[in-house]
Amino acid sequence: MFQEYVDIGISGTKEKRPELDKLLADAHRRKFDVVIVWKFDRFARSVSHLLRALETFRAQGIEFVSLSEQVDTSTPTGKMVFTVLGAVAELERSLIVERVRAGIKNARAKGKRLGRPRKIPNADQINLLRANGASWRAVGIALGVSPSTAFCALRTSNQTKLGTGIS
Repeated sequence: MFQEYVDIGISGTKEKRPELDKLLADAHRRKFDVVIVWKFDRFARSVSHLLRALETFRAQGIEFVSLSEQVDTSTPTGKMVFTVLGAVAELERSLIVERVRAGIKNARAKGKRLGRPRKIPNADQINLLRANGASWRAVGIALGVSPSTAFCALRTSNQTKLGTGIS
């Protein structure tokens, strides 16, 4: 019997993934004899996680096969190749993370503003909605911001109009 375990929308870098946890639980129940993956880096990105999973499978008598890399852990050579490829995948992931962090640092040094653009609601719209009896929650929903963002925008607008009060 064939059983598919797929975690959709969850990073492969996470050790705790619902379907992966289910696969490991089913391995302990000996529901299958072999785990077949398309690429082993889709299964685990860290060598330590990979080796722990392989040890679990080995203890249960379950083989691990990667179709893309043509690695089969039922052979000693397959086990060695799998460990080396896992180390390379982890190195590649670390290099990507390092490059992204360096890119972010470089962008900040150049004065780039990162992240989602701020929404600054119109104070006149807030006043109009509030004058018509809208709650802060309703104001936020109407303007596409949180109630606290709407409140702070109005407060900031009023402070700007009135001055800071500091002489």
